[in-house]
Amino acid sequence: MTTGPSSQTLQLACPSCRAPLRASISTIVDAAQHPELKARLIAGQLNLAICPNCGTAFMIGAPLFYHDAAKQLAFVHFPQQLNARQDEQERFIGDATSLIMRTLPPNAPRGYLLAPRRFLTLNSLIDAVLEADGVSRETLEAQRQRVDLIGRLAEAAERGDDALAALVDQHRNEINDEFFATIDTFITASHQVGRADSAQILLALRQRLAEMVGFTGAGDELSGEALDIAPAKAVERLIAASDDELEGMIAELRPVIDYSFFEEWTARIDQAEQSGDRATAERLTARRSVILETVERMDRVAQEMFDAGADLLHKALNAADPGQVLRERSDQINEAFMLVLQSNLAAAERSGQTDLAERLRAIEHLATSIVEESLSPEDRFISQLLQAETPQSATKALRQNPTMITPAFVKRLNELADQMDQNGRKPAGERLRQLAREASVMLF
Repeated sequence: MTTGPSSQTLQLACPSCRAPLRASISTIVDAAQHPELKARLIAGQLNLAICPNCGTAFMIGAPLFYHDAAKQLAFVHFPQQLNARQDEQERFIGDATSLIMRTLPPNAPRGYLLAPRRFLTLNSLIDAVLEADGVSRETLEAQRQRVDLIGRLAEAAERGDDALAALVDQHRNEINDEFFATIDTFITASHQVGRADSAQILLALRQRLAEMVGFTGAGDELSGEALDIAPAKAVERLIAASDDELEGMIAELRPVIDYSFFEEWTARIDQAEQSGDRATAERLTARRSVILETVERMDRVAQEMFDAGADLLHKALNAADPGQVLRERSDQINEAFMLVLQSNLAAAERSGQTDLAERLRAIEHLATSIVEESLSPEDRFISQLLQAETPQSATKALRQNPTMITPAFVKRLNELADQMDQNGRKPAGERLRQLAREASVMLF
């Protein structure tokens, strides 16, 4: 892991079948800025990777900095398997703290960030988060027992009806309202993080248990649209998208375009055919083909970029003059190359390969310099604006460089914003549009 960005995508190998896969990890969870990451953390779904080849799910070992400004919480956890040295831990904490401080209002308290509380296990960190939310230790222990019972019931269900019935008889008093609320939460959380297979298994278990114990409480909505809300919403948006919007929207929704998404799409086609609406069925079929072809192309391009990045890094490491290699292939110094480089740098630091780490840092510095050299003055200025610590700092930089503010500059900002949208990077696109609006005002 790198200590700079809080989220990144890594190229990994499945520990079960060794198939290559890409997985997204988060190393900073800010409860206010990204409540969805807090929800994933509590549900045990943060930094969970799923192999598309064999379906194996596994946790990626990554350092974690949890922050809640409202409660003045700063928590840190380093997985044991990382074997992170003390200086590595301090560097990670320092980088995370600096990043978080830049997001706080000027007069917000900061002292608690200087001494974050450290946890040996991720579960103990999660317990502390829940306790801060007002959940007692007794409640936590009861919830943990319910989660354990859900796992045991799921295993019994796989062995057959007799095994499930025997276990239900032993724990009938525990399969109550709180139990069903817990399993409903897991169904929803599984679906939200793309685990449609787990959600279906849990939903089937819930239905069987409800029948066996006579439970009639809420939860029927989970069997319908609510369970498939993520793919259903994605389907609706892609059906409604114009041809011009389609590719950008596919890039934005790529994480949820999976098997369950195409199942939902096919169901819409079947509904149209059964109702005799052949025109709609044909339109949906044609668009499904376009989506499938686009996704395959995007994934292929992404894999080619990662392969090219790895190849360029290998050549630079083995060259007498890495700078020459990088300049000759400067068009390949992109986000994929930097992610490959940073992943290798983190691995070298963790394994104590100091010489390799130094060489990788030198290559990182060279690559950054070469990219800066290749930019036009206009793009270099835009890069500086995007790297500003706060929106106010970017606005100040705009006002300090009036000669850069031209109609062509504003047009360039909007063009880059469109590119960001098409690449699924809407926050960066909106930031560029905001800069374009501010620059436009300065023209008059």
